Amino acid sequence: MYLTLLNGTGFVFNVDDYMELRSKHRIMGAPVGTANTKGWSPNQSTLPVELTKFETQLILDENIAKLVDKSQALKNPPTEDELENYKTDFESRLEGQKEALKTEKLRETERYMEKILMGKRKKLIKQGKNEMAAALTAEDVLKEMSDSFKFDRQNALVEVPCEHLEKHSARIVSGPIVNVMSLKYRIFKDLWKQGTFVTSGDAFGADFLVYPGDPLIYHASHIVIIQDTPTIKPLDLVAKVRLSVIVNKGCVFAYKNENDEEIRYQSVAWCNLIK
Repeated sequence: MYLTLLNGTGFVFNVDDYMELRSKHRIMGAPVGTANTKGWSPNQSTLPVELTKFETQLILDENIAKLVDKSQALKNPPTEDELENYKTDFESRLEGQKEALKTEKLRETERYMEKILMGKRKKLIKQGKNEMAAALTAEDVLKEMSDSFKFDRQNALVEVPCEHLEKHSARIVSGPIVNVMSLKYRIFKDLWKQGTFVTSGDAFGADFLVYPGDPLIYHASHIVIIQDTPTIKPLDLVAKVRLSVIVNKGCVFAYKNENDEEIRYQSVAWCNLIK
């Protein structure tokens, strides 16, 4: 599996790769493409999928995929042969649409053939062409439809591929894209290794959100707040715990132990004694 390096992080362009990352490796990312011609909508987003830098680095650390840089190859102007191949392929796609539409038109004509024949015969009779009306057959109607069929290219569906149609040369990116020794990345990786789904917690005023399963099915169970030290200021403690109550999630403070540098977690719950 290969991730494409764009804007300093990994992108996934293949749907099978993304489903494997999501279902097997619990990597979410964020679809940033759109199939909506009127503009981007988060509810209609599709491939490609943009991974966070932490997700990209985790994938590299776990040897799940490789990160490749195609920027040089994609900046090169196409050769005459490549342009000719593209035009031939494009024409083939349009021709395929034309034939598919024509076949569907003829199928619809056959479906309502009795009504069509009746209408055409009545029209011929009104014009005084009784013999032509009597001789009109279904084959005549189908031939007329086939001969008069026109395909307006302006209304053609132009395929927007999720992947590059042709192979490109690429450079393997071997160096880390984030500081793997930073506390935030270490905590992200540690939470992931515990079998959870981990996403950004920016929308909830936290560092991370932790899900017990796929976020499409489950709500986040905890917000994670990262502390540089085990000491938590009282006002920060109250603010973050009250925040977790408002969003109906558990509150977890993550920090490193001052003695052995190991990551520690402290869960805090709001208790209302009045009730």
